[in-house]
Amino acid sequence: MNLSFYIGRRYLFSKKSHNAINIISFISVCGITIATMALVCTLSVFNGFEGMVAGMFSSFDPDLKITPAKGKVFSVDAAEIKKVLKIKNIDKVSQIIEENALLKYGDKQAPVVVKGVSDNFSEIADMKKLMLKSSFILKDGDIDYAVMGIGLAAKLDARREYITPLELYVPIRNVKVNLANPSSAFIPIYLYLGGVFSLNNSKLDENLLIVSIKIARQALMYDANQVSSLAVKLKDGASSESVKKQMRKILGDKYEVKDRFEQQESTFRMMQIEKWVTFFILSFIAIIAIFNVIGSLTMLILEKEGDITTLRSLGANNKTITSIFMIEGWMISFIGAILGVVFGLVLCLLQEHFGLLKLSSSTAQFLINAYPVKVEISDLAIIFSSVVSIGFLAVIYPTQSLRKRLNEKFIKRG
Repeated sequence: MNLSFYIGRRYLFSKKSHNAINIISFISVCGITIATMALVCTLSVFNGFEGMVAGMFSSFDPDLKITPAKGKVFSVDAAEIKKVLKIKNIDKVSQIIEENALLKYGDKQAPVVVKGVSDNFSEIADMKKLMLKSSFILKDGDIDYAVMGIGLAAKLDARREYITPLELYVPIRNVKVNLANPSSAFIPIYLYLGGVFSLNNSKLDENLLIVSIKIARQALMYDANQVSSLAVKLKDGASSESVKKQMRKILGDKYEVKDRFEQQESTFRMMQIEKWVTFFILSFIAIIAIFNVIGSLTMLILEKEGDITTLRSLGANNKTITSIFMIEGWMISFIGAILGVVFGLVLCLLQEHFGLLKLSSSTAQFLINAYPVKVEISDLAIIFSSVVSIGFLAVIYPTQSLRKRLNEKFIKRG
């Protein structure tokens, strides 16, 4: 066994003549353990929320979405689009047209985003899961229906039981507004409320109105082959990344192909920013805890002056002596980091299965009762390496001071 490691280990676990040194060493390990545990638990909670949000969006957002790079619409009859839709891993494709409009219900009105979808849209987006006490219906015989978000329904006080029709005013394309008669620049469409959905996203729940693509084309005066986007559902087990690369290769720069995360890029980017800002804040707490090692080593060096003199007399050089205390400091950081990761994993496991930390005492206020957690190996690796690296750096100052003192003593005696 390496001499420096052996002595350093003995110094760490043996009882010192001054009990304060044992206490400071114990506090150093506990501080590093708690800081590391906090990092593991906090990042896992952020991962849990991210997974929960991704799960909500996955019920509505398609696996892949094709949109034009420039302009609002494109033709589904274009040669490159036809070629893309022949990719073997594509299961279903829904045509979509989106535009801003004004929705009026009774004496209330609100700006909305109209989303015209083809008949198979409910097979791509899991609308059955998202609907609230109603089915997803856009047409029944000769009657046209619209489905709206729960926030929009609350804003307009619209209910499915009411027979009052929705009045949708869509701006006529390429027509200037006549200030004397502003209504002439809009096409009125009358629909009935077919149901209400909830995406747990305020932006969509308060602004989105889904209608049939036939109604949207009629209102916006688009041709039967024009769409704003194509929602693509892949076959089970197909890699969205692989299909996305194939699509981008075929479509070139004229179109954009986005997966689920890219469709909600701003949301997930904000969550990542919050996650890593929190990581850096907690890292400062870990740094403060780790710097207790400096005090522990400094006091130990003072206590072991006699041992240092004995080791020098036995032929140990300055490097060997300083390595003893450097190894002890590293062991404190390493043990604290290991214990922090282990305790953090245990807490995450308990939170996942028993929900120890609740979001609220009321089950009706949130979608979930307890904080969600999801442990990622990459996060554990980053946390462990960061804590250990900071610990390695923290022991440099006291050990270098010791080496300087030893050199001065050696020069004087020489």
